[in-house]
Formats: sequence, C-alpha cells, structure tokens
Amino acid sequence: MQTRRRFLLTGTAAAAAAFALGGRLRALAAGSGPQAPSQERFEIVHSEDEWRRLLNPVQFDVLRREGTERPYTSPLNDEHRAGTFGCAGCQLALFSSSTKFDSHTGWPSFWAPLDHAVATRIDGSFGVERTEVHCRRCGGHLGHVFDDGPKPTGLRYCMNGVAMNFMPGAA
Repeated sequence: MQTRRRFLLTGTAAAAAAFALGGRLRALAAGSGPQAPSQERFEIVHSEDEWRRLLNPVQFDVLRREGTERPYTSPLNDEHRAGTFGCAGCQLALFSSSTKFDSHTGWPSFWAPLDHAVATRIDGSFGVERTEVHCRRCGGHLGHVFDDGPKPTGLRYCMNGVAMNFMPGAA
C-alpha cells in the first residue's frame, strides 16, 4: 500500500534524479563535462607526471582535476595590496587587484578578469549548470563565475586561491 509519505519521498527522489540527469545531459550536449578541456588547445601542455612535478598536491587537484580548496584557507582571500593575480600553473596574469572584492564566500573573488586571460565552459557536474573558469593558456581550472557580483559587470569570478599566485606592484 502506497502511503502519502512514501509517495512524496519517491516523487522527490525521482525529481532530483531527473534534474541531475538533465543537467548532465545538457552539459554533455553542450560539449562540456570532464572531457571538454582536452578538446581545447592550450599553449602550455604538460603530461600528468610533469604537472605533478610542477605543482604541489593541492594545486594539482584544483588546477588539473577541477577540485576545490576549502573556503577561507587561501591567504589570497585576504590579499589587499595592489598587484596581479596569476595562474599557479603557467604564471599568466589573470586578474587585477583593482577588480577584487570581498564576496564573503571564502574564496578570492573578482568582478572581471584581465583581457584574454581566462576561458569558460559549461560545467554540469552535481546536476547544476555552472560556468567553469580556466586559464586560457594552460587550461588550469580556476573556479566558477556567477551573475551575483557587484557593478560594473554584475559578475563574481569565484576563484580557488591555490590555483593562483600574487605578484605585487601596479595593478
């Protein structure tokens, strides 16, 4: 006998599964998903072993495996000097300190990248469509961009601090 509770639980589970599957299918149809970065061509290319030698384990997990650092663990979250934030994988300048703001999310956030610094793709992991941000030169995963940022762009580039380094100086 089907109880109301069982009916609601089953319906909720089915809806969640359909949502997750739909997001994954849309992402795959859009050419994204875990395999998408390999379809792009990058100026800097290394084998997995070379990347492991060049990066520490946490950097490797984030930049090459699309991991996420724990919030509020990066010293760059509290970096307020003038300068440039660059890719920890290839040193490409990515963001100016003049676009950094405190998003209260626990990760360094910016309202705009430098010109020709980053590229994006649709990320359908976890059944939710998000816009993944990666270094346009080496393909290293940096984080995600959201449309809840401040003016003038209204964007929030929420970056993993471990995926970047900071170079003080004129921004």
